[in-house]
Amino acid sequence: MLADLIVHVSTPLTLVGGAEIDNNHLNICLSVAPSVVAADGGADHALRANRVPLAVIGDMDSLSDTARQTFADVLHWVEEQETTDFEKALVRIKAPLVLAIGFLGGRLDHTLSALAVLARRRAHHVVMISGEDICILAREGRSSLDLTPGDRLALMPLGATRATTQGLRWNLSDSAMAPDAMVSSSNAVETSRVTLDIAGPMLITLPMSAMAAVTAYVRA
Repeated sequence: MLADLIVHVSTPLTLVGGAEIDNNHLNICLSVAPSVVAADGGADHALRANRVPLAVIGDMDSLSDTARQTFADVLHWVEEQETTDFEKALVRIKAPLVLAIGFLGGRLDHTLSALAVLARRRAHHVVMISGEDICILAREGRSSLDLTPGDRLALMPLGATRATTQGLRWNLSDSAMAPDAMVSSSNAVETSRVTLDIAGPMLITLPMSAMAAVTAYVRA
């Protein structure tokens, strides 16, 4: 599906969804990416944070009347039924870095759908926040992250992948991975630089404390 762009910015952007969020984590996102787009009910989080979004995108089925009235000038209805509000918004914004908060940790089907969107859209520019965790889609080919030894790290395939790593407690060597086969959960950072060689859609999960390293990785 090709969608008309609604927001096109050259700076990082915070995309807010309607699931429960931690205000401290939202403030961290806004300190990195002060521009805001809301996906449907995420506009209520923007309202409580006293932020005016560049756009509110979605089918508007979970938007409060107050947010609907307050942000009436920036509402963009997308009534298609085959996509979630996360995907409706994501495909209509263009930014070098998107911090997505309020999409994980609520309903399980919404969480799984959001991760599926990352894989399907090859959305390597998106950092997703869930509680104390952040996750990104690894770049394909060879790349590296500068991390803190001892931090937990997981490599979770979102489809058929192959992975080789250096710098982890349990490294992989051209390992075939898939959601219904091998995964690398509960791994950990062993050295300050972790090198990845990835083929296929691979999710990297890290603690929230790795936000600076992850945003640097996305923008490299």
